[in-house]
Amino acid sequence: MDLLTRRVKGTEDILPGDSYKWQFIENIMREESKSYGFLEMRTPVFEHTELFERGVGENTDVVQKEMYTFETKGDHSITLRPEGTAGLARAFLEHGLYNERMPFKVSYFVSCYRYEQPQAGRLREFHQFGVEIYGTEFAKADAELICCANAIFNRIQIRNLRLEINSIGCHKCRESYYQALKEFLINNSEEICEICQSRIERNPMRALDCKNERCVEITAKAPVILDYLCEECKNHFEKVKEYLDLAAIPYVVNGKIVRGLDYYTKTVFEFVSDDIGAQSTVCGGGRYDGLIEELGGRPTAALGFALGMERLMMLIENQQIQIPRPEAYALYVASFGEAAQKRAFEIVDILRRGGLLVSDDIVGRGLRPQLKYADKIGAKFSLIIGESEIERNSAQLKNMSTGEVNNIVLDNRFFNEFINIYFEAEKTELLKKELEGAI
Repeated sequence: MDLLTRRVKGTEDILPGDSYKWQFIENIMREESKSYGFLEMRTPVFEHTELFERGVGENTDVVQKEMYTFETKGDHSITLRPEGTAGLARAFLEHGLYNERMPFKVSYFVSCYRYEQPQAGRLREFHQFGVEIYGTEFAKADAELICCANAIFNRIQIRNLRLEINSIGCHKCRESYYQALKEFLINNSEEICEICQSRIERNPMRALDCKNERCVEITAKAPVILDYLCEECKNHFEKVKEYLDLAAIPYVVNGKIVRGLDYYTKTVFEFVSDDIGAQSTVCGGGRYDGLIEELGGRPTAALGFALGMERLMMLIENQQIQIPRPEAYALYVASFGEAAQKRAFEIVDILRRGGLLVSDDIVGRGLRPQLKYADKIGAKFSLIIGESEIERNSAQLKNMSTGEVNNIVLDNRFFNEFINIYFEAEKTELLKKELEGAI
């Protein structure tokens, strides 16, 4: 087929055969985050470029290499969001949400855009779910945030996830660490890649996140930030671990976790899986106590996490986790003749208002093709109406699984009785499944 165009490189279409899986997972995320007090917030897909330059960091790879930035007709520099936090922080300030009761908790679903080489689990347009908390410095909040992510993974029944945590300190204790790390990188500059060489002065901690095999080998011997923490940051990190122990959430302290964005301070964490290849981080987050002040607000402690939807869906597929298929059609109304078609339309409308998933012919098929279609969409019952049935105000109700056919009268009792029959059948199926599980 000679198509006019195809999808842009680095983007994907989510078709109906897969979208129900996304919806199922998104509903779990909404329910679990709501139980922790997070309410959903939505922000624009593009922002003024300076928001990301200041918020994310001018020296990050995201800002320097990966942003989709363009000039508007009004000569303004606009950027498609590369991540969700900066936009939420901007909205927090612009709408005076700091005047609300603290802590302020929000969740979000966003599409993000980064210009990088597409690969499994990493696209140029990708999707994230995240939660954020504003207005608390307590280490208990860090643990609660991690508990929320962990609850989502447990609800989905993800296996073999590893929680790795670290503290990258505050700006005060990072100064001495930067100096020690720079000296280490300079002494090994001939051994590390060109990209890490360029990071020595502008962003030395990013060298710890390099995936180049030789760089990984070299930086394994680099100074560890945990050895340079000030007393406040050290105490904060110890309390985070204490609360995670109370929640019985196992973790590994990984002194090389740095995250890729400049706004992070103190606690950083990642949920990691070995079941999705090189792109092993499924969820990452931590504290960014200086972000709100950096964007022009009063000093406000903040923290959050973002969870990559594409990587999560890839992990679910690799672990062969079964997601329930969408609800099957309760009834398909097959009709032949104009009067029967009109009656079918009325019946479908009434049952839909009763909360049932039902359908009738909107294509103009013959009776036999209609019944084949009813079987194809998995309808549990079919209702057959013809000219003679219209005269008698009746129809044939067929149970599609047993083949049993009953003549019924199309009066008000039918609608109530069918709803009772359908839901009773549903309850029976559920009961059978419960008994099988018990046995």
